[in-house]
Amino acid sequence: MEWSDVRIFLAVARAGSLGGAARLTGQSQPTMGRRLRVLEREAGQALFQRGAQGFVLTDEGAAVLAHAERMEEEALGFERRLAGQPGEMEGMLRVSSSDWFGVHVLTPIFAGFAARHPKVTIELITDSRLFSLARREADLVFRIRRFEEAGVVQRKAVHIDYRVYRAVGTTHGETRDDVPLITLDTAYQDFPDVAWMRKKRPTARIAFGSNSREAQARMCAAGIGLAVLPAPLGDAMPGLEAVDLGDAPPGRDVWVGFHQDMRRLGRLRTLVDETIAALAR
Repeated sequence: MEWSDVRIFLAVARAGSLGGAARLTGQSQPTMGRRLRVLEREAGQALFQRGAQGFVLTDEGAAVLAHAERMEEEALGFERRLAGQPGEMEGMLRVSSSDWFGVHVLTPIFAGFAARHPKVTIELITDSRLFSLARREADLVFRIRRFEEAGVVQRKAVHIDYRVYRAVGTTHGETRDDVPLITLDTAYQDFPDVAWMRKKRPTARIAFGSNSREAQARMCAAGIGLAVLPAPLGDAMPGLEAVDLGDAPPGRDVWVGFHQDMRRLGRLRTLVDETIAALAR
């Protein structure tokens, strides 16, 4: 198998089209298509699905992508060594997290990482869906539950405190009244903070529910009712203030995980280490 053909595979995987891959590599589109077909024939597997959405990795293609990226990293390191240049990380990393955690916690950390490592591209996907590390839907995932998938390297990234918030200028929560509640939608009623608030205000009606913590915070700031929010979000949202209901809502641990096949990818290890260090501070 030619390393140059592996480079073609990586370019198509990143660009999602032959035209985009050709621009990345400086080769013609017909050449890209011909060499990709040769690689698939040698591999005995279809590495991409061709369709209206472009070139999408098959399960077989996703399974070997991490190996191809490690080959790339070693090849670039070999070239730098011969040229007498210091090592420099480059390439793509796809990260998944919840909306509020990505915006209020990860983005400031990633800004510093991007400044230090300008040739690494981070793609941050904020979604409540659980992305598969094995299928390479994401390289790095932050979530509030431990990973149960086989082959995942994981660790606790940080503990997040939660607080009750109200709009500045209101008296919500100062008495045991029927102030409306702002909470997660019905699909997340088993979350600890939801159960805690229902226990605190069993007769209060739900005024607004959403799977977006950001949307909850904005409704709370509009004076609609009380909301339990992650402290990094609630403290940063203009127009909100914390209110004491006697005891604090339960916090949550955030876990970070990546597939074991990616553990030797230098840019991934560096991003994990720098993010964990920043969260600790």
